Amino acid sequence: MEFNAIQIILVGVWAFIVAIDQFDLLESLYQPIVSGAVIGAILGDLPTGLIVGGTYQLMTIGNMPVGGAQPPNAVIGGIMATVFAVSSGLDTTAAVGLAVPFALIGQYMVTLLFTAMSPVMSVADKMAEKGDTKGIVRLNYLAMGALGLLFAVVCIAGLIGGSALGNTLDKLSQDFAWIMNGLGAAGGMMRFVGFATLLRIMLSNDLWGIYFAGFALATIIGFIPELGGSALILIAFVGIAIALNDFQTRVAIKKNAGSANGGEEDGI
Repeated sequence: MEFNAIQIILVGVWAFIVAIDQFDLLESLYQPIVSGAVIGAILGDLPTGLIVGGTYQLMTIGNMPVGGAQPPNAVIGGIMATVFAVSSGLDTTAAVGLAVPFALIGQYMVTLLFTAMSPVMSVADKMAEKGDTKGIVRLNYLAMGALGLLFAVVCIAGLIGGSALGNTLDKLSQDFAWIMNGLGAAGGMMRFVGFATLLRIMLSNDLWGIYFAGFALATIIGFIPELGGSALILIAFVGIAIALNDFQTRVAIKKNAGSANGGEEDGI
């Protein structure tokens, strides 16, 4: 599938914006579920963009930087997964698996850029001593522009390369089905790895009962044809109800514990 100049430019502009958003604006535009939908709309296939973005979001939901260890870059990975799915007609899980190397390369380049920009901090310190606020602002804009340009170049290169390799990937999927099956298995597994990482960090011992209850409820509802399509929404409402009840109970306990001798009530 070939892309026109307007589509390539729009992809580059969006990559530039979300690169800055990831580290500075923090408006969640860079999240794969948002970015995938936008890229899908630009490339003329919004449904595929939504599906790929949601799948990649599940993979990255538990990824977070720990010390010097950085996870694969979700921005570049999400964009490239959508590009591969749209341009080559790959299965969603295979497209996600194929985009992971781009995410890794993107993160390496981000780390390299941050390393190269580290001496700028001493320049900013000198400007601060002189009260040069405009100079500090210029430095910040320079850093954001360099980061956005880096992401735009990587994504445009991937878009052009992905478009050029579209027929090759299609041929590979037919002649070497086991390779695509492996990519599909890896991509399908990554979403569960992301959730496992998130649970390991957030789940406490007193929440295991709720976790297993939700799993059982999802399984039961999923087997009902009339409710299978809306299973996640129904489970979300059940979770909201449990959370509200727990919140109200805790508030009531704190309120009663703070009153001396239970107030004027008879305790019944």
